[in-house]
Amino acid sequence: MRSRAGGRALPLSGVVVAALTACISGVSVSVNSVGVHAITPPSVYTTAKNLVATVVLSALVLAGSRLRQERWPWLRRFASTPPRLEASGTRATPGAARLVGLAYVGVVGGGLAFVLFFEGLARTTATPAAFLHDGLVVWVALLAGPLLRERITAWNVLAIALLMVGQVAVLGGIGHLAASNGQTLVLVATWLWALEVVVSKRLLADTGAGALALVRMGVGSVVLLVDLALTGHLGGLVGLSPSQLGWAAATGILLAGYVGTWMTALARARAVDVTSVLVGSAVVTGLLGALSGTSPLAPADLGLLLVAAGAGLLIVVDVRRAAS
Repeated sequence: MRSRAGGRALPLSGVVVAALTACISGVSVSVNSVGVHAITPPSVYTTAKNLVATVVLSALVLAGSRLRQERWPWLRRFASTPPRLEASGTRATPGAARLVGLAYVGVVGGGLAFVLFFEGLARTTATPAAFLHDGLVVWVALLAGPLLRERITAWNVLAIALLMVGQVAVLGGIGHLAASNGQTLVLVATWLWALEVVVSKRLLADTGAGALALVRMGVGSVVLLVDLALTGHLGGLVGLSPSQLGWAAATGILLAGYVGTWMTALARARAVDVTSVLVGSAVVTGLLGALSGTSPLAPADLGLLLVAAGAGLLIVVDVRRAAS
């Protein structure tokens, strides 16, 4: 966005930041589908990469003060929040409810849901897991109306339809979906994350995106460490090989980028819009799979085009709205 206010470039909109989140997510899904098999059990893998993400986010939050000194003006467009988009008018959360919300984001969103998702991913393949996870947009749309007072427009309905039909086309139908343990765990994790989106959106009315991202990963990492101690797998975390540490570092950095940009996007735009754009990660995952030779592009090309159209539609609507 090249518009300027008072000679200063306006910060990127939440929908545009969500597009960056989708790119990071698409890469992460591909990398995690391999990484989750490099470190076992999945709970050790999840804890290792979440700890890395926590360290990275802590460093970024501490360095954030330097952005206020205008040393990197182009970064300020990402780090600051546009006044017209800040929390999208969401009311501040009362004290007690805020503590409960922060606990949910940290304990469930950053802890329990990760354990369920990666345990499920280890028991299934990346394709149905990505489809179930991208179904997040449907659950958020159902919750955002009554809980966030977000109006679901005709553009939202059309975009979600394109996204989900495209995902079904990518799968080659719904035959890949089954009532297996792995896919059930992924679905439950997705439901927990859908509620977390709503809770986070409310919290972002009076909590910085970086601070909430750090709460999510920091508290979640503590929960994961407790889980490892209770299940007797804490020794597996300490005894990771150099190769396994490399996987944890790579996926942890991606996770930090994902959570940081996701919270920023959610603070600046409606939950249903940014969640819809996030589904565009399937296009990145599909392209990476084709490039690596793990999955041919041809059977899924129409589906990926539909997904790209659904996510792109909301980006175009957002850009036109900002220009008007």
